[in-house]
Amino acid sequence: MVLLAAAIIYAAIAGVVWLAQDSLVFYPPPAIRTPAPPSGWQVEDVALTVRDGTKLAGVLLRRPGASPSPLVIYFGGNAEEVTGYASDAPALYGERAVLLMNYRGYGASAGKPSETALVSDAMEIFDWAARRDDIDPNRIALHGRSLGSGVAVQLAAARTPRCVILTSPFASAVDVARDVYPWLPVQAMLRHPFDSGARAPGIKVPLLVLSGSNDTLVAPRHSERLASLWAGPVERVSMDGFGHNDLDLHPRYAQAIRAFVDRCTA
Repeated sequence: MVLLAAAIIYAAIAGVVWLAQDSLVFYPPPAIRTPAPPSGWQVEDVALTVRDGTKLAGVLLRRPGASPSPLVIYFGGNAEEVTGYASDAPALYGERAVLLMNYRGYGASAGKPSETALVSDAMEIFDWAARRDDIDPNRIALHGRSLGSGVAVQLAAARTPRCVILTSPFASAVDVARDVYPWLPVQAMLRHPFDSGARAPGIKVPLLVLSGSNDTLVAPRHSERLASLWAGPVERVSMDGFGHNDLDLHPRYAQAIRAFVDRCTA
């Protein structure tokens, strides 16, 4: 009877986690007022209707001047309203245009997030940007943070960006979930595996990996595993004493990204 009761409790907990996993993976924040960019920069509101009719919203930051411009497309973490970074983008990426599009269900974007939908949307976002007369389609960089690394890697495998920046990335969401739920069969349960490791061996563009030594959510070994699978040249920057949510506060964070995109998209 004790074993039966334990089995029932285990099955019940596993069932709750399986049913609640979307809310554990995605934390869609409400829309915010986009901060003003630094002086001399322009912000364009972007409304993009993707092929299934879902309307996505975001902003494109550009510095008036010579066109076409190189571009960085940023894919944020699982709780980020990415337009909130509009004022910080020039410090990270220099003179390049920056596209901050919220995932479906995030900010002012409609719809419900899922791995399949986010990756499909990312491809349409990339293609939309590449068709613009004021964007150089051969100098588009991708930056993915945490959850966004899973989106950026799949996009890089499907398109050909100039380079990729990944902050606190992982080879597979299954590996990360095992750290949190070692007693659950997460490989069989997870609907959004974000298997970056399976795509990495086919991606040959330059990669910058940024990780924190004290990251307890995505342990540094997960970032290193992805880096080791990457087919192209890889640069690694580890920041001692910093974790998952404060990594961008390290002074080397912006410096490393800026130097990398300077080299890749010059």
